[in-house]
Amino acid sequence: MLRLQNIHTGYGDIAVLKNISLHVSRGEIVTLIGANGAGKTTLLNTICGLVRARSGSIVYNDRPVTDCSADQIVRLGISQVPEGRQIFAPLSVLDNLRLGAYTRAREWGKKKVQERIEQMYALFPRLQERAQQYAGTLSGGEQQMLAIARALMADPCLLVLDEPSMGLAPLVIAEIFKAVARLRDERKTTIFLVEQNARTALKYADRGYVIETGKIMLEGRSDDLLNNREVQRAYLGRQKQPIWE
Repeated sequence: MLRLQNIHTGYGDIAVLKNISLHVSRGEIVTLIGANGAGKTTLLNTICGLVRARSGSIVYNDRPVTDCSADQIVRLGISQVPEGRQIFAPLSVLDNLRLGAYTRAREWGKKKVQERIEQMYALFPRLQERAQQYAGTLSGGEQQMLAIARALMADPCLLVLDEPSMGLAPLVIAEIFKAVARLRDERKTTIFLVEQNARTALKYADRGYVIETGKIMLEGRSDDLLNNREVQRAYLGRQKQPIWE
């Protein structure tokens, strides 16, 4: 579904991504783990058209998208949940969801947009309870649910998630990741997940990549990465299981 080949990206004179190659197959959850500053968010922004690759190619569903704009990427079926959620705080939960369908609204019409909103309420019932509430007054976990639902309003085939566990309590993290698994299992949404919480990410993912200083250093099945001594030393620490299990 998604293939990156020899991607180089940077800002000004600073090279951030160096010769990145990876792929995400349809129906997978694939995770990218790495330390702060390794280039994870830059990689997602490059995929989603927010940062332009300096060289290399990005192909989505057999179509080159390296030079596509962000809105074109959304229309083609890739939606991003940004780091830090970036919801529209002064707007209601409902209005945030409606804005998520902006690129589809003319094609779908009001009825289908409303049907899509109802699907989001089924996935995250708390959003329906708070539909008229200002998004900025939600808890951190509820804001993350809203950010995911807003991205899903565009009906993507590929959902790109950037640090969904950031700043959340362990029980809320568990709820978010269970919803992510449901998206793959029940809705057949393919997911590319960037996450610092490596153990949790690898628990839910099918495969993973490890990025360090802008380069892919390891890749493999999640079980293999969980048992890799270098991954354990650098990213998993001594705790064998998440405290919410």
